[in-house]
Amino acid sequence: MAKRDYYEILGVPRSADAETLKKSYRKLAMKWHPDRNPGDEKAEQTFKDISEAYEVLKDPEKRALYDRMGPEAFAQAASGGGGPRGGFDFGFGSSFADIFDEMFGEMRGGRRAQGVQRGADLRYNMTITLEDTFKGRQATIKVPTSVSCDACDGSGAEGGAAPVTCPTCNGQGRVRAQQGFFTIERTCSTCHGTGQIIQNPCSVCSGTGRARREKTLQVNIPAGVEDGTRIRLSGEGEAGLRGGPPGDLYIFLTIAAHRVFQRDGANIYCRVPIPMVTAALGGSIEVPTLEGSRAKVSISPGTQTGQQFRLRGKGMPILNSRSVGDMYVEAIVETPRNLTKKQQELLREFDAVGSGNGNSPESEGFFAKVKELWDDLRE
Repeated sequence: MAKRDYYEILGVPRSADAETLKKSYRKLAMKWHPDRNPGDEKAEQTFKDISEAYEVLKDPEKRALYDRMGPEAFAQAASGGGGPRGGFDFGFGSSFADIFDEMFGEMRGGRRAQGVQRGADLRYNMTITLEDTFKGRQATIKVPTSVSCDACDGSGAEGGAAPVTCPTCNGQGRVRAQQGFFTIERTCSTCHGTGQIIQNPCSVCSGTGRARREKTLQVNIPAGVEDGTRIRLSGEGEAGLRGGPPGDLYIFLTIAAHRVFQRDGANIYCRVPIPMVTAALGGSIEVPTLEGSRAKVSISPGTQTGQQFRLRGKGMPILNSRSVGDMYVEAIVETPRNLTKKQQELLREFDAVGSGNGNSPESEGFFAKVKELWDDLRE
């Protein structure tokens, strides 16, 4: 049976260039590969035909011979015999392996794995005060980490010698084995995919190129940071293997609870106890602020528990902004205790004189509603 024309098999004109041949073969090989068509004998034969066609046409010398003599020029070579001219060797599985490498090599870091590896990122949890977030500060921290080995300058080799090319994979990091029709590629067991080996490992770091050490760092905490803020220190993570680039250090901030103030975004809240007389008659009190000064707050007559007084611009600075939040003073009216007899008498006299004249509108209104409720229940 006469062989089909190789150009027809690949679906390209006889004038097709190398790039057109490659694109057509790539498309057809992925479509008809036996792994995608298990048990399909037609697909397997089609895959063999397109591999055979591409193996010939991709090589300029073979293509020129084919153009002169046609498919019969390679019939004997393809069937396992010696070639008619030049002794060409046909390993049709190699064509697909080359295309596979080209398509997926970048996904696994290229056909040759690198001998270095980036260091791991580190996390450091840091607790700061509310005053720190208000003013900002420079903090000193100590982080246990891996640093580049001084004895071998991070190379992992004794005396800082450079690694050598792996003799098993010739620096590719992967080795190929032919299993029937297919070419199987595996990670090199000698260099573990790095493509390089160290002949004399450093006695200090055992060939890793890094050593454990506590590193002291300065951290800039800007004013206005919030709870959970993450600060990244580039290149301050663990050192990479065999001179690889270091990872990064991530500092996670937690703001400790304050004895006096509570924070909500850019605003500060402060609950202040107010003497009953001050709340009733009015007056003024002094309250602390985060900036370390005191602020005077005017208390209006008849102030009730929960009433808030606003101090503009006394709150938190807003990160990366010139704006500042406010401070809110919440009044907590304090009921006097441990009264003397004289004080008790005066309060009773006050109650007798002021009862029912609207001095306590909330309580009077509440009990009026309760009386109405009782009256309705009696009916």
